[in-house]
Amino acid sequence: MSSQAANIEESTSLSPALSEPAIKNKKILDKRIVLILPLIALITDLILHLSLPNKQSFTTTKVYPSLLKAFLAAYLLVLILSFFIKPLFTKLIERAPLLTAVFLFLELWDIVTLKLKLLPLPYFPGPDKVLNSLTADWQLLGVSVLYSLRLLVVGYAIGSILGLTAGILMGWSKKWNYWIGPLLKVIGPIPATAWIPIAMTIFPTSFWASVFLITLAVWFPVTMMTSSGIANVRNAFFEVARTLGADRKYLIFRVAVPAAFPMIFIGLFMGLGASFLTLIVSEMLGVKAGLGWYINWAQGWAEYSKVYAALIVIGVIFSSLITLLFKIKDRVLIWQRGLIKW
Repeated sequence: MSSQAANIEESTSLSPALSEPAIKNKKILDKRIVLILPLIALITDLILHLSLPNKQSFTTTKVYPSLLKAFLAAYLLVLILSFFIKPLFTKLIERAPLLTAVFLFLELWDIVTLKLKLLPLPYFPGPDKVLNSLTADWQLLGVSVLYSLRLLVVGYAIGSILGLTAGILMGWSKKWNYWIGPLLKVIGPIPATAWIPIAMTIFPTSFWASVFLITLAVWFPVTMMTSSGIANVRNAFFEVARTLGADRKYLIFRVAVPAAFPMIFIGLFMGLGASFLTLIVSEMLGVKAGLGWYINWAQGWAEYSKVYAALIVIGVIFSSLITLLFKIKDRVLIWQRGLIKW
């Protein structure tokens, strides 16, 4: 009886050790399956697009299948490199399910529009038609991007400068807060787009009217967050600086403003988001070029494939600008890197 118990105990003690290689092999197999999923999705996309008949009255081009082939080649290259570069392998394992979902969405979009015509033209074109509009109209889109960036940069720069100035004055001086505070509470909550009729009347050109609207949209959040950040700086910081002989200018620009940087960047981020909305709306109301103008023009001709193409461009550009702002924030506020992620 005792020998049987000893055998059972010995077998149970050895079973975990024996199962560790099996568990490790299973994890490796699961990772390899996850890495293959985007390839399967891309190959499925390509086969279905080329084999299923089209029901929408649109002659397909080689743009969409060429894009799928480019994605397939690029992913294969990254997959091969990941077996030699461990950080790339880890990142690819993390991103593979998301990439699979994106590729499956593209095929679902292609099937319900071009292949099955479940969604009617011209309002719901397939990915091939959108990509064709994107490549065929790239010159006009490029000019529109340049016009929009010019308008956005000018309006955002002026709004940020005015917001930082007003915020510093309000946060530092009670007198300035007494005069600017009511103005901020009354004008700030009003959407910038509500000022369109007044802006079109006051300013001589639609460009400067649009600049005014973007400036107003940026000014409110930057002013509010800057003033709040400076007003909440600890008094101990100022006392230490005064003890070391700091004057008012030093206290403002070397103590208060750096301490308020986290709040200032939140205001700049909020202002950038507000400027995107104001930019597109203002460009739909009279400017001669820009992404908002392009969308309005394409909608007038019922070219909804061009509308979707412009939306793709807008998403890429605006997301890149926000990413750039967060890169600057991580560089300036290195101790807060990763606290607010984008």
